[in-house]
Amino acid sequence: MASDKPRILNDSRDMAWSLIPLVALCLLIAAIASQCSFSPGGPTAGPVPSFDVDAGLQYDARELGFPIRQPEVPDEWQANSGSRSIIAGAQGGDSSTVGYITEAGRYVRFTQSDAGPTELVSFVAGGSRAVTDFREIDGREWVVYGGEGVEPLWVSDFGDVRILIGGSGDEAEFTTLATAAGQAEPLEP
Repeated sequence: MASDKPRILNDSRDMAWSLIPLVALCLLIAAIASQCSFSPGGPTAGPVPSFDVDAGLQYDARELGFPIRQPEVPDEWQANSGSRSIIAGAQGGDSSTVGYITEAGRYVRFTQSDAGPTELVSFVAGGSRAVTDFREIDGREWVVYGGEGVEPLWVSDFGDVRILIGGSGDEAEFTTLATAAGQAEPLEP
């Protein structure tokens, strides 16, 4: 009875030769299941999800107790998301948010709420932010909340509602949305 292993099982090459068939088998199974792809140029952007902004904001106008506006955004912008949330706090309330993908592929959020500006900014930002600037757009003041390394949030008080603009958009896209928000009339409930 031989107590020594065969010579082929005595070094690290043996492990490599054992793993090669296992890795090949895993790749074959993944390819058959279509759960992987090869993209030498890096990832590519998929289609932008679609959101029916007309129906979403009309529903919010009927259900929420504050005026809801539907800004006229450029045709190249695509609404891709919508949500409603409850904002906690002393001046909390409800909120309605619509997300847009701009022509440049950046995300811009449009949030309307009857919550106070501090609660609204804290809810969206996940914490407090300092006032860093002011913008005057079409006769309406927008307060800019920002800081080092964070996306800016623009907030304006429309009386019964506060409007917040945020996201990865640039200043021109924020200005476009702020202008459209100032020109939009509240929807009929």
